[in-house]
Amino acid sequence: MNKKALILVALTIALVSCNKPAEATKEVKTAYVDTSELMKQYTEAKDLEAKYKSKAEEKGRQLEAEINRFKQEAAGFQSQAQANGQEWAQKKGAELQKREQQLGYAQQALAQELQAESGKEMDSLISGVKKYIKAYGKEKGYAYIYGTGDAASILYAEDKFDITKDIIKALNDKYKASAKTEEKVDPKK
Repeated sequence: MNKKALILVALTIALVSCNKPAEATKEVKTAYVDTSELMKQYTEAKDLEAKYKSKAEEKGRQLEAEINRFKQEAAGFQSQAQANGQEWAQKKGAELQKREQQLGYAQQALAQELQAESGKEMDSLISGVKKYIKAYGKEKGYAYIYGTGDAASILYAEDKFDITKDIIKALNDKYKASAKTEEKVDPKK
């Protein structure tokens, strides 16, 4: 009798494990996106980077002109100091030192301003990309889409699960379409 109960339990377990619902045996669809490559190839990210590089160069030129004037004045200070005396040299030296400090602060302020501006736009861009990938995953039936790159969350994945190129193409197409829509709406053109 004990043997029969044991066989009955084993048989029941075998039947239950064989009759799993179809959903449980269905293969889970997964993929990954190389986020570093995505940000290198995504047109909107490239445009954003170019925008702030251009802004930095433009604002930097103005500051660079002031720095060059300061350097010329500082270079002429030595020869003028001997001709104008110690009192003038001390006064002018303090003035130059103050201007040098102000130029240093101006450089820091410019860098911080550009970093804050670009940081806000980049955060917005990344948020949009995440929302897009989430919608893409739902539409394509993925259970998981992992990210690799700078903040890698995958140590290994088969190349066949890499959908980075698909995401880049779709995002670039979406970005181009939105740019064309903005051009049509823009009353300046």
